[in-house]
Formats: sequence, C-alpha cells, structure tokens
Amino acid sequence: MGWDGFDKGNRSVGKTKTRFRKAPKTDNVYIKLLVKLYRFLARRTDAKFNAVILKRLFMSRANRPPVSISKLVKEMKGKEGKIAVVVGSITNDIRLTDDSALKMTVCCLRATDGARARITAAGGEVMTFDQLALRAPTGSNCLLLRGPLKAREVYKFFGKAPGVPHSTTKPRTRNSTKSRKFESARGRRGSCGYKV
Repeated sequence: MGWDGFDKGNRSVGKTKTRFRKAPKTDNVYIKLLVKLYRFLARRTDAKFNAVILKRLFMSRANRPPVSISKLVKEMKGKEGKIAVVVGSITNDIRLTDDSALKMTVCCLRATDGARARITAAGGEVMTFDQLALRAPTGSNCLLLRGPLKAREVYKFFGKAPGVPHSTTKPRTRNSTKSRKFESARGRRGSCGYKV
C-alpha cells in the first residue's frame, strides 16, 4: 500500500517522490569520503554552508557546471581574503590576460592543469574540500559559487517548438551548423516570406 497524499484540489496524487538525491551515484571513493566528512559537518554544525556543500556533492555532473577563472575574477573583485568555493571544476580562460587578479584562494573538486598553473603562478592557492573543512569548518569567510547551468548545448533545443512565432529554440536538423537547406527557408529568412 502506497501513501496517498492530496493536493489542493482534493485529487489523489499518489506516493510523494524524493525530489533530490540522498547519496551520490558515483563510485569515486574521494567523493564518497567528502560526503562522509560533510555529512558529519552538516549534522554537527549549525552552518547551512555545509548542508549546501553536501547537497551539491550528491549532484550529477550536468548539475555541477564548471566555473572559468574569468568568472572567478569577476565574482571575487573587492572580496580579497575570502575563499572562493566551487563544488565542481575550475577551467582556464585564455581570454583573461591579467593574471595578477588570480592571486586568490580557491577550493574546488577539480582544477584543469592550465587553471591551476595560472592561479599558483599568480601567488594564489588551490585547495581541496578536506583542507577547507580544516580551515573553515563552518564556511566563514567563504564565497560559494556555481557555473552557468543552462550553458550546455542541450538547453538550446528546449522550449517552444522551433518555427513557432517568438520561439528562439534551436531546431534539431541533420546537422544544424553545416546544413544549408534545412529549417532555413520560409519563416527563417526575410527574403523568403517572413522572418521569425
């Protein structure tokens, strides 16, 4: 027998489902050790910071988007002395030319070789989460950052159907970047009927 809840309209809605993960699905032993550590910290400290870190450690890789060093510089401007915390990867950005701004302390699950080299060369530091737990067990003086979730290519295909007025959804063509004759005639060109 399942539990039958009722919504506002008194309609039976069935058993309530778990909305988020309670444990990571990965087999990575290092992630599992971090989960053990932050489960303890979330339980024994009142800091919401540890609970948020724990929840993000459970997330799939698609929900842990990477953060570039240029985004780090932008977010950490005027926040010298704070630790930037990213539950995910930190990637390099060749468009960032001023390396002096990279003198900061960063904590992440993973940093690419280029990003790590540039941060350490500028006099900064790349930490792991177990080092962060020793330095800031309650997350004091830390700034929690996230990458852009909707930047993934798949999100371009979601939304109103392509071709519908005011839709900016990308059509799923055979090869949308190279194809010339698919989804590019009437309705997509000003010279051909109308342009949406």
